Amino acid sequence: MSYQSDEIRRFDGGDLIRRFGPIIAGVCLLAVCIGAYVVYSQFRIDVPARHFAVLTKKTGEDLDNHEELAPDADHKGLQLEVLSEGRYFYFPYRWKWEVYPMIEIPRDKMGVRIRLYGEDLPYGDFVAQDKTYKGIVKEVLKSGRYAINAIIIDKDTKKVVGTPRKKSDYVEIIELWDPKIIPAGYKGIVTNLAGPMPENPNVLLVEKDFRGPQEETLEPGTYYLNPYMYRINAIDTRSQRFNLSEGKDMTFPSKDGFPISLDGIIEFRVIPKTAALTYVKYNDVSNDKPGGSAIAEEIIAKVIMPNARAFCRLRGSNSSAREFIGGETRSAFQAEFQKALTETCQARGIEIVQALITKIKPPQAIAEPLRAREVAAQQLKQYTQQALQQEQEAKLATEKALIEQKKQLVEAGREIITETTKAESEQVVALAEAKRDQEVAEKKLEAAKDQAEAMLAKAAAEAAVIGFANEADAAGWKKAVEALGNDGEAYARFVLYQKLAPGYRSIMVNTADSPLMEIFRTFAKPETSKKADPAAAKN
Repeated sequence: MSYQSDEIRRFDGGDLIRRFGPIIAGVCLLAVCIGAYVVYSQFRIDVPARHFAVLTKKTGEDLDNHEELAPDADHKGLQLEVLSEGRYFYFPYRWKWEVYPMIEIPRDKMGVRIRLYGEDLPYGDFVAQDKTYKGIVKEVLKSGRYAINAIIIDKDTKKVVGTPRKKSDYVEIIELWDPKIIPAGYKGIVTNLAGPMPENPNVLLVEKDFRGPQEETLEPGTYYLNPYMYRINAIDTRSQRFNLSEGKDMTFPSKDGFPISLDGIIEFRVIPKTAALTYVKYNDVSNDKPGGSAIAEEIIAKVIMPNARAFCRLRGSNSSAREFIGGETRSAFQAEFQKALTETCQARGIEIVQALITKIKPPQAIAEPLRAREVAAQQLKQYTQQALQQEQEAKLATEKALIEQKKQLVEAGREIITETTKAESEQVVALAEAKRDQEVAEKKLEAAKDQAEAMLAKAAAEAAVIGFANEADAAGWKKAVEALGNDGEAYARFVLYQKLAPGYRSIMVNTADSPLMEIFRTFAKPETSKKADPAAAKN
């Protein structure tokens, strides 16, 4: 029996493993796959681009009654930290989450943050100085996207901008405000609304960072300042002008009791250096507008017009109505008005660019005769000026003629000097050339003398040669004549025959008395005479 029991047990264990092993492995694998699927589908948090996820802890320590947020991950409740873009895995039994689009501040806006969690602010404070307090946050958000658990509301309507949330699980409220733009030609007047109280509160302008109007102003530009902490008012510092008569009563009595009214144009501007003090002194809150403060009307009503009326009444009462029609009195009144108004307004931070009186209106009862008299006086001055002008023109013509005459004399003198200088230069050149020619002539003369002497010497030598040659020829002739018995005719015939003989090859004559023979016959007679008288020949 025991043997059989052991066999049965051995058979049942091995067979069980062989039969149910694959099934168990498959079940385990299926369980792992199902677990992985459940974890991936139920535990996964996918935060897409430009979104964030808000976490809420469902388990953990309870919060205190004064706490709105969980101070850390060990406490249940809404968590301060959010999940940025990416993929995360959290246990859904302990956590729940919601995915929201990021907070986006438009380009031309800024966001003012209002923190809904933290400790209550101290008495008298309304701005959170650090992260431990709830309330308005000092720093503002510029245009861009932020992963902040907040909603955006419009500052005027207080309504949610965009799609409202289904849950109130946000920790901040962001109000959309326009940044403060200071246009060109303006100054920004800053009033600190949240700083500490100044040591001396009885002043118009306080030191920097203290509560109250700041002495330092802002230049033109765009400023992102918390509107709950700073109020910025743009004040126009450009030149502005207005007419005295437009809705303004500018009538004053003259010295003789007549009412005088005037009209004029005053151009002014707020001095930029003292713009803050001018704003505090003369601006009314009702003039503040979104684009800037319309302080010009206040300046006109409180500074310029009172001083202009005071001057006109004080200075105008020193002159009669007739004097205001005259040009000299009006010119003097205009100059004094400009000077007095400039000095008075300068001390109040207003620069008077120009104060011009364009028209003075005396009473009509005296205006016409005074005007006619003034016109006659002005015409007399005009005629006098015309006469003086004609005299001046005559003097000017005379002076022009004298100047022209002097000019011509100067030109003539200049031409004389030019011609004289030219003649002297030519004379110097001619003298130099003459001297050079003289030297050349002298050289040529000396050369001619030398040449003449050489020619004379040559002629003398040639004459001597010729003389010697003649003497030699004469001596030869003499010897020849002596050889012919000192008979010159014989020598002459000898020479003739000697010269003629080479020229004849043959001679043909017809008769003995031919003319040619006559030439030779003349040479024959002396020979006959010589033969007949030999004694004479000897002698």
